[in-house]
Amino acid sequence: MLMNDFYTYRDAHQGDHSFTCRIIFNSQHDIFRGHFPGQPVVPGVCMMEMVKEFLQQVIGRQLWLRNAGNVKFLQLITPDVQPEINISWKESEAGFNVNASFKKDASDLFKLTGSFEEC
Repeated sequence: MLMNDFYTYRDAHQGDHSFTCRIIFNSQHDIFRGHFPGQPVVPGVCMMEMVKEFLQQVIGRQLWLRNAGNVKFLQLITPDVQPEINISWKESEAGFNVNASFKKDASDLFKLTGSFEEC
């Protein structure tokens, strides 16, 4: 779990099937020492994990990513950036169909469209 170690969050807002917040990265975290030395960036796999962690927290169930139909890493995210994460979902018999994005101001940094299932 990366929450409260690799990152924290603030300004959280939850709707019926949506969640948004501002992310604050721990610039001293070991992940940044290895990815990449001298020019740290947030790994893509961590962004995907963050989407899962927020979704799990909001719905109160353990999940795994079943399908990532569309994943786009549009801009590098450095530890000093505090992006807003936006997650929306629809629940079905198969699980949760999710659209998520990281944004800074009006710019998209990361987008994910996929499905999650209960573990």
